[in-house]
Amino acid sequence: MENIAADWRTAALTDADRALCSHAVKLTRHQHDVSPADLDILRGHGFDDVAIHDATQVIAYFNYITRIANGLGVKPESFVRPWGESQ
Repeated sequence: MENIAADWRTAALTDADRALCSHAVKLTRHQHDVSPADLDILRGHGFDDVAIHDATQVIAYFNYITRIANGLGVKPESFVRPWGESQ
């Protein structure tokens, strides 16, 4: 999992997972550029409309909640360790 968090592009992912990660990046960084063609790419990797909807909801939620936390200056809980840091 750490290699996915560090750089999903170099992680051992299936083509479908790679397409989903690419979609998440585009939806996060360039949401105005997302088009029906992007959804067709996901469909081409076996995602149906329900899966695309669910993934979009999760991606959007994490974008929303991190922007709220950052906008309000919320600091991470002290018990939450940085990714990859052992107990």
